[in-house]
Amino acid sequence: MRKAIVLASMLAASTAFADDDADGLGMAGLLSGSNKVDLPEVILSVGEPLADAPWKLKSGKYYEVEFTADGSGEIGLAGNDFFRAIWVDEVVIEGLEIRPYALHSIEFDDAGTMEIGFVAIRPGRYELRIPGSTGESQAIKIEIE
Repeated sequence: MRKAIVLASMLAASTAFADDDADGLGMAGLLSGSNKVDLPEVILSVGEPLADAPWKLKSGKYYEVEFTADGSGEIGLAGNDFFRAIWVDEVVIEGLEIRPYALHSIEFDDAGTMEIGFVAIRPGRYELRIPGSTGESQAIKIEIE
């Protein structure tokens, strides 16, 4: 009888845990669709600005962003501090999914698109910048709250 009571209480506890959705994210947690935000596409083109406005991100939110190079030149983005402040879920290039441990920078030698999915983690101010550039329009200012 005692075993039956213990088993019944364990079953009730596991059911309560499985149904617990107090955060509204569902069983997938941070990776659930309700937590996903699409950022504006970033066009990489020689001499053109990278973004119309700074990115304001929330810690714990899942974001996806497409980086598209128009092929006007070899161009990349560096942002070591930013890449250390996020958890990179995946990088998708031509339908191939890459699940890296971390990123330091990205670069396009030719025209193409890369999608990066990530969770913002560490609050602070960061930027993604075209290496070697000094102009304000050659960087994306990012704030994680």
